[in-house]
This record gives sequence, structure tokens and C-alpha cells, in this order.
Amino acid sequence: MKNTHTLVLRRKYGEQGTNGTVTYQGRHICHTIELPDRNNIPRISCIPEGRYKLQKRQYPRHGEQIGIPNVLNREAILIHPANNALKELLGCIAPVTALTGEGQGTGSRAALQELKALVYALWDQGDDVFLAIRSCG
Repeated sequence: MKNTHTLVLRRKYGEQGTNGTVTYQGRHICHTIELPDRNNIPRISCIPEGRYKLQKRQYPRHGEQIGIPNVLNREAILIHPANNALKELLGCIAPVTALTGEGQGTGSRAALQELKALVYALWDQGDDVFLAIRSCG
């Protein structure tokens, strides 16, 4: 039987970027950085809060990544490495080890490896994995 797992991303919104923390079953997985909230405008805004089913996505440039399909009015939303949202993101979510400012962090590749290890282990069991995005407030 297929199980469902939900990772929770709690966000704090700022002028220069959106910072968050991902937990799974109450355990800290990583922090995240995203673009500021600009009403879901493609390429300049973080994606809306909600619950998204994660899927494997194959990309010519980035190889296999964790994709977030079915985001309203958006496409090709990924979870991929970046340490500066304004310079490196176009609406995607970047895991980071530590937050250093609004939309900025360090250790993105290490954080992505940790997140991928968890998500892929759940997928390997044949389970569905969701990301629930909520505000801290």
C-alpha cells in the first residue's frame, strides 16, 4: 500500500527574500531561501502557500531534480541549490544549511543532498511525498 509523507516548509517573508525551514515528522531537515512574495508573478516571486506533490524531474542542464508541478500559473519549479535568491532563483526553492540574510544562505549543495536523501528514500519505497508550504505567522 502506498503511504503519503508530508514535509512542512514554514516561511518568513521579507523585502529581499523569503526564508523558511523544512521539517519532516517534527525533525529539522534544512532551511530554505526563495524570492520575495510578489503575488506569484513568474520568475520574480516565490510560489503560493499550499500543498504540492513532489515529483522527479529530468532536466538537460541540472540532471534529475525534485520538481514541484501543478503550481498555479507556473512551470518548471524545482528544488535546487542556490545561496542568493535574487541572483540565482527564478521562482524555485533552494535548500540551505544556514540562513545569512533575507533570501540568502550558505551550504546549499549539502542541504540539497540531505533533502534529496530523505525524499528519494521515501520515493524508493513507492510512497508519495508532498510539500506543505505555510507562513510562520
